[in-house]
Amino acid sequence: MTNLGANFCYISISQKSMSSLEVKGKLLVKFNAQQVTERFKKREFVLEIASGNYTEQVKFQLIQDKCELLDKFKEGDEINVFFNLKGKPYTKDGVTSYFNNLDAWRIETAKDGKASQNDDIPLPPDDFSSFSQVNDNEENLPF
Repeated sequence: MTNLGANFCYISISQKSMSSLEVKGKLLVKFNAQQVTERFKKREFVLEIASGNYTEQVKFQLIQDKCELLDKFKEGDEINVFFNLKGKPYTKDGVTSYFNNLDAWRIETAKDGKASQNDDIPLPPDDFSSFSQVNDNEENLPF
């Protein structure tokens, strides 16, 4: 788990890789799809994420054929959002600004308060006494 924070508020995010993240929250607002250009469509939504004593309201976007992923959910549903963190510079009149997008690519109904299905994988035991000890002199390896 990675904790990203701003103003002393921390949001719990499962990290698959630097650009593939997951977060759990309540679907607060669903916007209609927007045809931005002839070839580009997006749909935005806001997720309310518990962050200690505070909540964060974070806007995500779905693009192209992913816009329909939101259709089966209603405002107020607890969901897991899998997303990529994207950032690009934009320069105008010699001044560079930076823009970030949270591009959702999968949405699931939240389960048991867990942020990820991977949380169900059991950890190895702290006590290894239940494992049998191998005798180094035995040659029972298949190779």
